[in-house]
Amino acid sequence: LVSNDKFKSVEHRVLARKAGPRVSVACFLVPGETQMSKPYGPIKELLDEDNPPMYRETTFTEYFGFYLSSGNGLNGESVLPHFRVSEPK
Repeated sequence: LVSNDKFKSVEHRVLARKAGPRVSVACFLVPGETQMSKPYGPIKELLDEDNPPMYRETTFTEYFGFYLSSGNGLNGESVLPHFRVSEPK
């Protein structure tokens, strides 16, 4: 969202050995209380006439709430299309 599609996410994969346990650790970085309602959107320096915003601004609270309620984020699908304002070029 903040890169305005300049950087694409990739699917992450893991190779594990057959012997021994495999440990997975999930880390969630959550902004502080004062940052929860701050609007986040495409970085202004990445925008110009040829590269308009592709996503609307949203707050962390709205983004994460949609992530949890939609079920998409939990099954590996991106929730970014919900915040898109224009079609990709």
